[in-house]
Amino acid sequence: MEQIAACGCDAVGLDWTVDLASARRRIDDAVALQGNLDPMVLFGGAEAIRKEARRVLDAFGPVGEGGHVFNLGHGISRFTEPDAVSELVDEVHQYSRSLRR
Repeated sequence: MEQIAACGCDAVGLDWTVDLASARRRIDDAVALQGNLDPMVLFGGAEAIRKEARRVLDAFGPVGEGGHVFNLGHGISRFTEPDAVSELVDEVHQYSRSLRR
């Protein structure tokens, strides 16, 4: 991961198996991190979606030099309900705003 971050890129994408806080420490905020919600969370209902979105944002912590692009840690299933995606986007917007005040 350190070599990828040092190659001149602006961001490094992470899947859901990578600990976001650890990854951030490893690259020392040199680039943005993108990810890393498990896409299967979108099948768990509104409460699970909101809980896991907050967990990812909390794991990243305060925005620093590199930044964070909230995203799924892999592609979205074609069976994902659009309402689940809306729930996720809504929670990321709401919770991010509360963290960044």
